[in-house]
Amino acid sequence: MVDVLGGRRLVTREGAPVEAEAVLQNKVVALYFAAGRCALSRDFTPLLRDVYAALVGEARRPAPFEVVFVSTDGSAREMLDFMRELHGPWLALPFHDPYRHELKKRYNITATPRLVVVKPNGEVITHRGRTQIREQGPACFQSWVQVADVFQNFSG
Repeated sequence: MVDVLGGRRLVTREGAPVEAEAVLQNKVVALYFAAGRCALSRDFTPLLRDVYAALVGEARRPAPFEVVFVSTDGSAREMLDFMRELHGPWLALPFHDPYRHELKKRYNITATPRLVVVKPNGEVITHRGRTQIREQGPACFQSWVQVADVFQNFSG
């Protein structure tokens, strides 16, 4: 993920800054494009939170997986409210970072919510992360990790 978010600071749900390289290294990353004012985002976010918890927070052996929220909200306040209300303990690109717009263009985001799962170099594993989570739950991670080229010994 160094190639896509390298040199960037991300924030936790509580607003604490973290270095992207430190927290995303050797992980499958899902870029979550969503907005709190979007009914579909509000519907999907609790499901994503539950899958994240099953893979990372509650797992005996946590999966090498991280979600990075890329807000399409209208303001920083809307973004933070949405994160605090419905999100899991994942990370976000700060609202005022103009790179949010570049990521939307790079991954052709025209509607939300959208969950784009990427390899460490930013190459797309799937644009259909939301659909795959709805259909398969945490089991979809196994297919993502097999394509990611970094976790040959993960057997979640």
